[in-house]
Amino acid sequence: MDIGFIGLGNMGAPMAANLAAAGHTVTGYDMAPVTPKGVRIAASAAEAAAARDVVITMLPNGAILRAVAAEVIPVMQHGAVLLDCSTVDVGSARAVAEQARAAGLTALDAPVSGGIGGAVAGTLTFMVGGDPLGLATAQPLFDIMGQKSVHCGPAGNGQAAKICNNMILGATMIATCEAFALADKLGLDRQSMFDVVSTSSGYSWSLNAYCPAPGIGPQSPADNGYAPGFAAELMLKDLGLAADAAKHVDADTPMGARALDIYRQFVEQGGGKGRDFSAMLPYLKTRGHS
Repeated sequence: MDIGFIGLGNMGAPMAANLAAAGHTVTGYDMAPVTPKGVRIAASAAEAAAARDVVITMLPNGAILRAVAAEVIPVMQHGAVLLDCSTVDVGSARAVAEQARAAGLTALDAPVSGGIGGAVAGTLTFMVGGDPLGLATAQPLFDIMGQKSVHCGPAGNGQAAKICNNMILGATMIATCEAFALADKLGLDRQSMFDVVSTSSGYSWSLNAYCPAPGIGPQSPADNGYAPGFAAELMLKDLGLAADAAKHVDADTPMGARALDIYRQFVEQGGGKGRDFSAMLPYLKTRGHS
């Protein structure tokens, strides 16, 4: 396919490079001077999008997505697919999808799970909302960039699935880090705790696949000085999106709200900015009972 890719940051650049390596023609654009392998760089988002079969966006927030959509939708060819892989608010995803439909395009919102490592390795999971016909067109691209894609329903439902997933992730990571910090103060060896909990009712992805304790379990950012695989400020963003969505639909999410407060303190006051979200463990270990 002839693909436009707008947003070549930590996630977008390896995703675009994987598509190019698989034989697709990829024209990219980013405001920063980046050159992913195999990707031709355009001078503007509109140039990257013009006359492409599929235009993929990977952008920081809903306001930027809306602005980019306003620029690229008018130049996209009729019947093309606008595939947004950003994590944004549900309202922005649905507004852009409606704008795309009105212009004769097919729109999909397909936020991802898997972090930078998954983007590089091509093992992302895509949560997809939008037209099933668009999904059929995009499926070969999902197969290159990821290991799984799930159609979650109409436009915006991909974003809904992502924020619900990450609300669980944020809360379980806090609980996992609390447990390690408590184990340390109780004199329980971290490896012993992992060996018990990882095969018991405390099993979770946060512990078993992404353990926040260095030297325990599979390799994780904790073993690399907490260099971000998924930055704490991105978790803060996603928990904020979940809180906004809960307020909009009158849903009670007390654990999600508390997780948002804790990550806000961590990022804004606790040295969490620029670190992996699992660095919640050393942060909590320094704190006393409250």
